[in-house]
Amino acid sequence: MLPPGRQPLSFLLLNQAFYPDVMATGQYLAEVAVELANRGHQVTVLTSRRAYDHPETLFPAEETWRGVRILRVGSTGFGKGAKWRRALDFGSFMVRCCWRIAWLPRQDAILALTSPPLISFLGAWAARLRGSRFFYWVMDFNPDEAIAAGWLRQGSPIARFLEALSRFSLRRATRIFALDRFMKTRIEAKHIPAERVRILPPWSHDGDVRFDPPGRERFRRAHGLEGKFVVMYSGNHSPCHPLDTLMAAADRLAGERDLVFCFVGGGSEFQRVQRWATSGQPVVCLPYQPLTELAGSLSAADLHVVVMGNPFVGLVHPCKVYNILGVGAPVLYIGPAVSHVTDLARADGSEMSFFQSAHGDVEGVVAAIQAARAQAESGALARKIPPVLTEHFSKAAVLPQLIAELEAAD
Repeated sequence: MLPPGRQPLSFLLLNQAFYPDVMATGQYLAEVAVELANRGHQVTVLTSRRAYDHPETLFPAEETWRGVRILRVGSTGFGKGAKWRRALDFGSFMVRCCWRIAWLPRQDAILALTSPPLISFLGAWAARLRGSRFFYWVMDFNPDEAIAAGWLRQGSPIARFLEALSRFSLRRATRIFALDRFMKTRIEAKHIPAERVRILPPWSHDGDVRFDPPGRERFRRAHGLEGKFVVMYSGNHSPCHPLDTLMAAADRLAGERDLVFCFVGGGSEFQRVQRWATSGQPVVCLPYQPLTELAGSLSAADLHVVVMGNPFVGLVHPCKVYNILGVGAPVLYIGPAVSHVTDLARADGSEMSFFQSAHGDVEGVVAAIQAARAQAESGALARKIPPVLTEHFSKAAVLPQLIAELEAAD
């Protein structure tokens, strides 16, 4: 609850995904919403009726959950099969959000995330018109990400238009939450004062995700992984996390029947991975796991893979790494030599079991997997929860800082 003398505030939270969706941004926002409600604030969430990766699934249009009022708007449900489909889905969602926001009462503060891209613009405009404070939680940085991925051409009219919307959101924000030092640098490069940008990483779901031996055995038994060395990629499958080098390494190791690659999650590239997996490799492909089952699925892996595309440092954040470290799992990182992942590995007292390779270095990835398996067989690949996780990236360390920033809205 709020301390004596502090008045409750009204908050509007904006994001495409929210409870009960299993999309990561929705899970993080749900924890923020519940904490604000528990402290006595009035919390309204404006989100989508459609599940992020399964648009055929519809959630209730309105409900109250754990003290949080959830308003869900409709949109088209074409899915992610083509860019025009995603654009129509995003656009229709944004139009419905505009209409719903227009009929909502004034809020003391508005917090916007980044799904769909630039929903922050709606939040910034609403805050300007209503005299609310605006907080911008940059989960990924667009249109810069879209340009880096090749979805938009640098300098094109649409890119310039989206850049103008992005800069408006940044300029209007009372506080901007960047996920790491690289993202903070990119934001400041837009001529945003450094004192308005706060580094607050997404946290590990340590209340729900920890090493779970019974869950590990259930998951492995359910998917035929008993007696195997399991290499797992769990999370968003997107061009920002190119999996070609890992898939090529899996092809190279296809004859080793005690080795299984497991891909868990969703995203625009997941169907490509599924098609590749039908060609004979010992590969398991599974959808996103609900938070209640996440500890078991992550614990089932003997080696977790974290991938960062070379152009995307500071544009997207490898938030999956925190839950991986929370189950004490070894990490194989494929990506640029300097990034948030390597910052974690080099942090004092990190104690991570860490392997690293570059994109295109298939032999290096194969060698890392073989080395990890050899260490596991010898007992040298012990599970450890790095102190850096508990001290700096746990929910107990990060969430109170975010709540304190939001409550400063009065």
